[in-house]
Amino acid sequence: MKILQLCKKFPYPLKDGESIAVTYMSRALKELGCEITLLAMNTLKHHSDVSQIPEDYNHYKNIHFVDIDSSVKPLDAFLNLFSNKSYNISRFISNDFKNKLVEVIQSEDFDVIQLETLYLAPYVPIIKEHTNALVAMRAHNVEHEIWDRITHNTSFYPKKWYLNHLAKKLKKFEVNNLNTYDLLIAITERDLGIFRNLGYQNGAIASPIGIDINYYKPKNLQKPTQNLSMSFIGSLDWLPNLEGLNWFLNNIWEEASKQFPNLELHVAGRNTPGNLLNNKVNNVKFHGEVPDAMEFINEHPVMIVPLQSGSGMRVKILEGMALGKLVITTSVGLEGIHAKHKEQVLIANTPGEFVEAIAFCDANPDKVAAFGNAAKVFVQQQFDNKEIAKELFKKYNYYLFKEQETA
Repeated sequence: MKILQLCKKFPYPLKDGESIAVTYMSRALKELGCEITLLAMNTLKHHSDVSQIPEDYNHYKNIHFVDIDSSVKPLDAFLNLFSNKSYNISRFISNDFKNKLVEVIQSEDFDVIQLETLYLAPYVPIIKEHTNALVAMRAHNVEHEIWDRITHNTSFYPKKWYLNHLAKKLKKFEVNNLNTYDLLIAITERDLGIFRNLGYQNGAIASPIGIDINYYKPKNLQKPTQNLSMSFIGSLDWLPNLEGLNWFLNNIWEEASKQFPNLELHVAGRNTPGNLLNNKVNNVKFHGEVPDAMEFINEHPVMIVPLQSGSGMRVKILEGMALGKLVITTSVGLEGIHAKHKEQVLIANTPGEFVEAIAFCDANPDKVAAFGNAAKVFVQQQFDNKEIAKELFKKYNYYLFKEQETA
């Protein structure tokens, strides 16, 4: 099976959830015998030095990329107010990428064109013009839902109005393009239900993000520390991460640090805003981007994911659990991960519940370790990328065989 995988950013290095999701799925499909070609945008915001890709990043038959500038430009954003097009989407429309896409499609016969995220949807008409390959949309999120939630959580009216404007146009684009795909790969059953309710009618599968279980090496699982330390890690140029961290610092940290003077919070994140890096908060250390996320997570027995917005799944929660850490998160953060409160994770949706969860961790270091171990087993059983890829591979074969029968 020949697959052409399209990405809106180059999926290396593995420093964010999208890159991890793309890489682990493509590696697993390669192990199942698929021949995979990558065509990625290499954006200014997440620019990758392709010449520095390590030799073991070798699961692709061919790698193609196109440099594009998808950054937000104030004038373009202003002019878009008078347009019916989604500014979120239009930033990823590139003639250079379109031309490269046509070139790659015409270079060989692909069975499947796998689009990673909605932002590749503008290229579906070009794909269908040049190939009869199965067009599969891997929807990492219900994209407009992220912006709806951020809008709901924003109190400053001018910003709220603008975010609502973006969300409405993004939703219109997302709905209008739903039935242009032959197969929709939703990350969660919940997301798939939303897409169905929005009018999606074609083939579909819920295929969660999987991780390479063997890569994650926990340490000190059975050695509770004297002073509780917690970690937060996530790309801080992604609004839901920044929103969640600010909510935690503004609404929870002062009370938590009063009750537990030795409590520490360590924050790491790609593109951390300068105001955070320079912020002096008692017992909070801002590390910026760290060279090794696994090493950073391993240093702290508890991980917090205080997400208020978002959609799809949080890869960092899976990584924390795979490393045997007790994750404290919201119901939004845990969407798509059916772990249980006080068995593998702690769920906290309010400031008071977060403080209670921290108090529980401080008073019960043995249970922190036990929940961490249970979390590791849970992820091994539910989110092994190889097992998840097998189901998608079967689905591809079903539709390809079905097309051959009707041809």
